[in-house]
Amino acid sequence: MDIAITGSTGLIGTALARSLRADGHRVIPVVRSASTPGTEAVRWDPSAGTIDAAGLEGLDGVVHLAGEGIASGRWTDAQRQRIRSSREQGTQLLATTLAGLERPPAVLVSGSAIGYYGDRGDEVLTEASAPGSDFLADVCLAWEGATAPASDAGIRTVHLRTGIVLDPDGGALGKQLLPFKLGLGAKAGSGRQWMSWITLHDEVRAIRFALEGEVSGALNLTAPNPVTNAAFTDAVGDALHRPTFLTIPRFATRAPAGIGGLVESLLFSSARVEPAALVAAGFTFDHPDLPGALQAVLGG
Repeated sequence: MDIAITGSTGLIGTALARSLRADGHRVIPVVRSASTPGTEAVRWDPSAGTIDAAGLEGLDGVVHLAGEGIASGRWTDAQRQRIRSSREQGTQLLATTLAGLERPPAVLVSGSAIGYYGDRGDEVLTEASAPGSDFLADVCLAWEGATAPASDAGIRTVHLRTGIVLDPDGGALGKQLLPFKLGLGAKAGSGRQWMSWITLHDEVRAIRFALEGEVSGALNLTAPNPVTNAAFTDAVGDALHRPTFLTIPRFATRAPAGIGGLVESLLFSSARVEPAALVAAGFTFDHPDLPGALQAVLGG
């Protein structure tokens, strides 16, 4: 297959590109800056509304993972706008361009997140569940809605509602490892809020499943066994053989470092998500349970 990837230098994009290339597929990064001489890439600038449409002609699929990092800065009004516009504008540009090609790809696999569901307590959430009403839910709604030109043009479109991706080299787990190794691992508040996670290994496998299969619409990319924050904290501590008796009080996340709700949302929002559509389509997880997943991710 010939596959273009936006966000190809991120945690997920890098692993996906490596996996595809290892199996002999051709990967074309979609990049903002000039590519290294001798390498193949498609140039685009979502903020300027420009993209090299010719470089997307005749591809088998496109995976769209680009967007301003949710945790890349405090949620000031300006940062919130950057988070939303980087997803909505970029996706709109890509989807419209693909829809106008003479030889469009058969499939667009576009990023989203379980932030779509908002803070829902103990409610079990599947792809059929209604969206939430907070900032991240609004972002995800706009993000997914921006793919409409592609789906309207007959391109099979998949929305990847990704959970917490577990990998020691990045994402939430990567940032937590040092405190845990120092014996400073802590649950957030009561620890009763639900965390829906997936290993990077299964994330890549699920994206390839979406590329190569026949699924369309929303897919929850989360393992089938979400855990509470307290259980997650204990499991990471057990995997690293470190104590986890500390607690992060909720009021501490409302200090200036948490301006705009970033820290509070990431630590205290509860989403008990199940991958109903993914499992129904026949996907099986290599790491369905957290202890085994952490053993695989952290090397035993």
